[in-house]
Amino acid sequence: MIQLFEGGAYVLNGTEIIPDSKDAVSVLESRLGEAPSKEEAKKQTIAYGILEAHNTSGNMEKLEIKFDKLTSHDITFVGIIQTARASGLERFPIPYVLTNCHNSLCAVGGTINEDDHMYGLTCAKKYGGIYVPPHQAVIHQYAREMLAAGGKMILGSDSHTRYGALGTMAMGEGGPELVKQLLNKTYDIPMPGVVGVYLTGEPQKGVGPQDVALAIIGAVFEKGYVNNKVMEFIGDGVENLSADFRIGIDVMTTETTCLSSIWKTDDVIKEFYEIHGRSEDYRELNPGGAAYYDGMIYVDLSAVKPMIAMPFHPSNTYTIEEVKANLSDILRDVEKKALVSLGDAVDFCLTDKIRNGKLYVDQGIIAGCAGGGFENICAAADILKGASIGPDEFTLSVYPASMPVYMELVKNGAAAALMETGAVMKTAFCGPCFGAGDTPSNNGFSIRHSTRNFPNREGSKLQSGQIASVALMDARSIAATAANKGYLTAATEVDAKYTNPRYFFDSKIYENRVFDSKGEADPDVEIKFGPNIKDWPAMSALPEHMILKVVSEIHDPVTTTDELIPSGETSSYRSNPLGLAEFTLSRKDPAYVGKAKEIQAAQKAIEAGECPAEAVPELKGIFNALNPWHPGVDKTNLGVGSTIFAVKPGDGSAREQAASCQKVLGGWANIANSYATKRYRSNLINWGMLPFLIDEGELPFTKGDFLFIPEVRKAIEENRSEVKAYVNGEQDRAVTLRLGALTDDEREIILKGCLINYYRG
Repeated sequence: MIQLFEGGAYVLNGTEIIPDSKDAVSVLESRLGEAPSKEEAKKQTIAYGILEAHNTSGNMEKLEIKFDKLTSHDITFVGIIQTARASGLERFPIPYVLTNCHNSLCAVGGTINEDDHMYGLTCAKKYGGIYVPPHQAVIHQYAREMLAAGGKMILGSDSHTRYGALGTMAMGEGGPELVKQLLNKTYDIPMPGVVGVYLTGEPQKGVGPQDVALAIIGAVFEKGYVNNKVMEFIGDGVENLSADFRIGIDVMTTETTCLSSIWKTDDVIKEFYEIHGRSEDYRELNPGGAAYYDGMIYVDLSAVKPMIAMPFHPSNTYTIEEVKANLSDILRDVEKKALVSLGDAVDFCLTDKIRNGKLYVDQGIIAGCAGGGFENICAAADILKGASIGPDEFTLSVYPASMPVYMELVKNGAAAALMETGAVMKTAFCGPCFGAGDTPSNNGFSIRHSTRNFPNREGSKLQSGQIASVALMDARSIAATAANKGYLTAATEVDAKYTNPRYFFDSKIYENRVFDSKGEADPDVEIKFGPNIKDWPAMSALPEHMILKVVSEIHDPVTTTDELIPSGETSSYRSNPLGLAEFTLSRKDPAYVGKAKEIQAAQKAIEAGECPAEAVPELKGIFNALNPWHPGVDKTNLGVGSTIFAVKPGDGSAREQAASCQKVLGGWANIANSYATKRYRSNLINWGMLPFLIDEGELPFTKGDFLFIPEVRKAIEENRSEVKAYVNGEQDRAVTLRLGALTDDEREIILKGCLINYYRG
């Protein structure tokens, strides 16, 4: 089904794979007459050509990218624009789309969600942007329908910013990276590796895009095979997939931890642009005659079976067939794995879902940027036609990804067919994907065609003793399960007649509701500020010396951004930096906020010209330990703050608040064995936090310890690769903290204290 090559590979004319081995040169010579160098062959990937066209540095090893368009949603655009305004924003220099698909319900916190929407509308008018009102489209569907274009690049403040199937290289990053683009700066990264994904064959009846995506994620995630690389989809199997099918695979590439994705394009994608009235945006993309890839994933589409990603990660994959054959063993294994993240906070049980030897699920959801596409919902309607989901616990909710999709489902009868079964049709909304809609009952088990199934991401609150869980599946198998009244069923087990109706896109909805400035800014427009919209607090520059208190330890193999700053109803507070910070680590370490504030009092004392040890008496012992070997450390040259240790933090969402919330509570650094994603590390840096690394193994300090880092500012100025920290100020307890590669701009941002300070000068 999935084969990972141990090394790189050449691909000739997009069809023949030649593994990078000692025989590769002779094989290439026999095919081509002359073997290209590896360096030249790397330039023949689709990804290289797009990156080269957008690079402004003149050096393809150190890219400085200018994007064509930007897109955000309503839990990110307020913070981004506020940061840009504080840094000197005058107008949006490129098209910037502000969608409203996360806090759409306006159900938490009184007026604050709609206040954010009005902020977005007035900013779109003032700075020359595009505003998509709530319930019109989820962020990525609007981008597919209205923004994507062949050979272009889009940067979005949502991690699932992926439009590669349409020929657009798109990346999801934390808000500060969008701020840089708004201020006419660049996105600076080393040239990423490019991994080929060679698709061959044709999916069997009943297999959908989520099945293919989960099979790939399960094969590559744990190995880090595509981490921070570009996935390039090629092969004869691509032509056997519809545009919607390709899009459904593509959006899930985020869960592999890759940097971006791009696909070869053909007449299928050309037709997509024609359907959407944008035929001029199509561009045929193919790799060159002899392209070199840094890795190769070979996917036999015909061998892919209906898949399920069990809690609590998209990579925890099985075939549905495997789960049904080994039900008790697999469920007990999931329960055992859950203890790593959940501990003894709740009693998590899945084996009680076994009824008469079958797995009973409580809920089905087809939604968002992954599941809410036209073909997915039509296929679900075909499977469910004439059926009933039953009057028991099981429920089914369907969220079309945009109003144009919804309208076409109404016109062709698919919506009516679904509603007749007892399913509920809802508007375009991302809530089920991040815990703001359709939260199951306690210990409920939900199957979802959405993007993630991290702990508590479906909306349950561990701190309140609640737990529910999500398994990811394709819409087709969710519909088959619904037709079986909640008993797990693969779509290949039912004999459905798929009608495959043609899609007709009607742009009138957007023409009637979306505000599009056409790039014209109106500086006379007054921005509407709700009472929850707050400016960022002042942040100090990096001090000469630093004392950090370790206030939290997380030893899970991977820590998601959801665990660093919870999603769900907390999203309503993302326009209020201090208000949102109160929720930091609330699911993993409820004591974190209090402990961070306790040590932050020392930094506040320093900023007021007072003695930090008077504010935090614990520091007296540290100063006493330092005096014999490092005298002269005092309030004039010292910074005091907090840090956390996590094995591998930052998987999942691009949300910058996972870092900024720590910073506004006095965090100066993270310490990790590695960082799960490039975007989380970038978020730390952009908020002036040091992304320290230590080797795996026994931790040389523990929660509650203090780390004294002398001359930390000088170390950053001199671009040192590592610094020494001294546990509790004791000279004989030195710890080496590595910094990893930092660009000149990144070092300057850290020195200034954050991106806002950097742009203020």
